[in-house]
Amino acid sequence: MSDDTIRLVTIGRILRRRRRLLAILTVVGALVGFGTSLLFPPRYTTSTSVLLPGQWEERELLTQAEIATSSAVVDRTAAALRWDGVSGSDLRGHVSAKAADGNIIKVSGTAETPERAQQLSDRLAHQFVSFAARIAGDGSDSGAATGPEALRKKVAETNRRITELANAADPGQTVESVQVRTELEKLRTALAEAMKKLDEADPATSKAGMVVMGPAARPSGEAPPTRMQLTVAGALLAFVFSVIGHLTAARVNRRLRTEPEIAAALGSVLLGTVDVPGERSANRPKGRGPRAWVRWFLGVDTRWDLPTPQSSGDEASRQVRYRRVCARLRDLVPAPRRLLVLVPEGDEIARRAAGQLVTEAKSDPLRVVEVPMPRPMVPDRDIETGALVVLSAGTWTAGDLAAVAEASADAGHELVGIVVAGPVRARHKEKASRSARRATPAIAVGDDAGGGAV
Repeated sequence: MSDDTIRLVTIGRILRRRRRLLAILTVVGALVGFGTSLLFPPRYTTSTSVLLPGQWEERELLTQAEIATSSAVVDRTAAALRWDGVSGSDLRGHVSAKAADGNIIKVSGTAETPERAQQLSDRLAHQFVSFAARIAGDGSDSGAATGPEALRKKVAETNRRITELANAADPGQTVESVQVRTELEKLRTALAEAMKKLDEADPATSKAGMVVMGPAARPSGEAPPTRMQLTVAGALLAFVFSVIGHLTAARVNRRLRTEPEIAAALGSVLLGTVDVPGERSANRPKGRGPRAWVRWFLGVDTRWDLPTPQSSGDEASRQVRYRRVCARLRDLVPAPRRLLVLVPEGDEIARRAAGQLVTEAKSDPLRVVEVPMPRPMVPDRDIETGALVVLSAGTWTAGDLAAVAEASADAGHELVGIVVAGPVRARHKEKASRSARRATPAIAVGDDAGGGAV
């Protein structure tokens, strides 16, 4: 798995073999999301639109949106609302503004109730329009005395004064009187041209005032993320992270799966592979008690990353594999062949394969010993001529198998070969009659050096 590409079949295997665990983790994630929603009160958001007539560039619209949420406008809004314990700084995180198409600024307000959200949005829009008008000089404040309207009044007064001076000048046709009237007319023309340029350059005069396009609508639902959204998000995240966790664990898994890797780890030769009719409990570790019950309930008492067993032939075809292994043993080990069959403790597939191998060996005495893992202990050599290791693929790491080889050498046993057992699916007819046709041999299991032959 660590070197394979993640395929859909791997995801499907996780969903099939870990469905109870995934379901429980998904429910836990949903509960966490629901609990998170209880920590945050519901929020309601509504908005209103402010129209900016005239020609506006994009950067100007962005500037107006920034003004709408500026501290000056928000402070004025808080003062107008007069909410207890709510200041402008408290409202800054609950208001927003953005430029929309058609010279429209959408101002939004968020509050804990629909009524307050509506009030906040409406008041913010009106304060924004009022503040923008004051900046443009359309207000009546004394600070706006130098605005465009004041300048227009000054120009009108100047024109009237010019007219009075022209009428008061000598009505005669002297050179001096003509020059005075000419200079006054030039001054009047210059004032008119200056005022025209001022009108063209000032956006406040070329563009009509801002208009609030109506009151904000009262929100009918909560603003995201809602309680349902947080619950669903928690369930989804828990499910996704559970699947990712399984894939990550499979990636870092160092259990050996191929026969050459197993043979290299044990430092011996592969004598063959044998098939064991698989049962659901074959890959399930033994154990009782609350912990074992919890593992069964969660569905983690069986391996999920093992491939689905292939269909098997009949019993006769499986016996052929065992006989070939026995024949290779006779070729490798001279008579008398008293061998110690080492089976890793907890490897049910290997234990059943060792039992069948003892049956097929017939006259060759084989003694099966289960080796405790991960600190193997092998009985000392007595009359045995070697040791044979029987194990299943994808169960043990290279370190585990190296420890078995070291324990065997320390006990004085030479590893003569390795047999790899794999689960297969038996035919339906065989499942119905297997208990009647299968003979279970008597297997001596123990750590004593002087065991009898089987």
